[in-house]
Amino acid sequence: MPRYVALLRGINVGRAKRIAMADLRALLGDLGYSDVRTHLNSGNAVFTGAEADPAEHAARIATGLLDRLGLDVRCVVLTADELRAIVDGHPLPEIASNGSRMLANVLAAPLDPALLAAHDPIALDPQNARLGSRVIYQWCPDGVLQAPPVGEFVEKHLGVAVTARNWNTISKLAEFL
Repeated sequence: MPRYVALLRGINVGRAKRIAMADLRALLGDLGYSDVRTHLNSGNAVFTGAEADPAEHAARIATGLLDRLGLDVRCVVLTADELRAIVDGHPLPEIASNGSRMLANVLAAPLDPALLAAHDPIALDPQNARLGSRVIYQWCPDGVLQAPPVGEFVEKHLGVAVTARNWNTISKLAEFL
């Protein structure tokens, strides 16, 4: 059975949407996933599941979180191959010297080429952002909070959900596969 990575958006940030990682692992197990491993306290999980479209797994997990814990959470799921492609495709290794300032803005779905042509998120940060498959890479030399909001732009203008992780987290999740 294939491995997947679930990235829950906005988990354990502030007081809203609190969930212990032990509870997340239990929930994923109850949903039929196995070999579940979480990383940090921010809604990152690697698991084994039946062969299916990642969007189906994302919907199933989001529904489980809402039904069992009352948490309305966006979930993005990647296949193991998609996560490895994100890691292997890192376009800025020569300048991205700090993993906590290198972002992977992970896309819930591919971008529509026509919308992308009309609303290019890379134009917000042309020196530091690059488009990949299911990801927009963004180097944030002055810190994440100072960087242009590429993920928000994609959601607003391209209609695709985005959740960001720093490179340290992305790299660690890839090790769990």
